[in-house]
Amino acid sequence: MKIKQPGDFLNGVNKIVDINGPHRDYLMDFEILKLNQGDTYSNKQPLERAYLLIQGEVTASYADETATMTRPNYYDHNPVTLQLAPSTLVELLCTEDETEIAIFKSENDNLQHNCLRKPEDTVVEERGKGFMNESGTRITRTIIDKSIDPDSNLMLGEDMHYPGKWAGFPSHHHQQPEIYFYKFHPVNQKGFGLLKLGDDAILLEENDTVLIPPGMDHPQVAAPGYAMYFIFAIRHLENNPYIRPTFIEEHLWVEEPDAILWPDKK
Repeated sequence: MKIKQPGDFLNGVNKIVDINGPHRDYLMDFEILKLNQGDTYSNKQPLERAYLLIQGEVTASYADETATMTRPNYYDHNPVTLQLAPSTLVELLCTEDETEIAIFKSENDNLQHNCLRKPEDTVVEERGKGFMNESGTRITRTIIDKSIDPDSNLMLGEDMHYPGKWAGFPSHHHQQPEIYFYKFHPVNQKGFGLLKLGDDAILLEENDTVLIPPGMDHPQVAAPGYAMYFIFAIRHLENNPYIRPTFIEEHLWVEEPDAILWPDKK
């Protein structure tokens, strides 16, 4: 299911997915926080919260700590994310116009610590290299997963998707609900991509959000000339955390080193 953003985000909190709303089965809140210089924000909800800075700069005060979070842009720089335990008070002071933060929240009775996850903490991988004529090569930045923080209920990361190339292929699915959020580079252009969600095709454009239901495959491709950036957030299930996806077997042949496109061609 796609949630279309009509125009630019408003200053302040833009609620996209509500943990208590019609999409409660996804077990996550998702918001975009838009701030200009001098704006402030505070929150003390009894939820695990992850504040992923897309671009801009804020001073964050939390649990007797103060830190500057800064990121010039999302395409050249690794993310910085503030992860907070339930009921931890956070106060943000914006120090740069057009600051944008993706906020993910979930219930979690186990998380007792706070963590500022810096750009150098990000696990950066070039995935898909060497297969399918490099048509699936992309940069994946993992911020949180079970190997990084076993107490978190979120898997969180970003994918920087080269123009004209695929991600999530061979097609795969998993039992945990997932949220995708998209941007395109160059900015302020008409970049787009396409997502295969089960048997449906979804047009992806700037600031779109897509909800990935459990068990539904979801490969996607970016249009030539436009780099596609997306944030992915997966909610671990009780006694069933996300570890790895299940691949659709009929497509696995494309990752064989000696795969031949036309095996019957003479």
